[in-house]
Amino acid sequence: MKRQLILVIEDNEQNLYLMRFMLEKNGFEVKEARDGRAGLELAARTAPAAILLDIQLPEMNGYDVAAELRRNPELTQVPIIAVTSFAMVGDRERCLEAGATDYVEKPIDPITFIAKLREHIGGVAP
Repeated sequence: MKRQLILVIEDNEQNLYLMRFMLEKNGFEVKEARDGRAGLELAARTAPAAILLDIQLPEMNGYDVAAELRRNPELTQVPIIAVTSFAMVGDRERCLEAGATDYVEKPIDPITFIAKLREHIGGVAP
């Protein structure tokens, strides 16, 4: 069975390592981008099953990346999960308004994180 591809757009090396580790341990294939522009290009080329998107990115923030991803007709149905250390009132709503499907706060809980991801990609184990 083909492994599902997850695109991680994250600039922090430690967070990227943690997400890659969790995803690969659970049978997913991982592609990564370190900034919003690279993430947009990779998403268009790879058609991932889901996108994990940091909000604080260099050059282009995650809100703008989410909005741009939603403008691509081939990516409108791809779940975008905002992964952020923001914990301010209204941040979740702002992420959803920008085009994210869901919102996860850092630090990430590995058990609920993978369960939430599977929920968004149809509950299918890879």
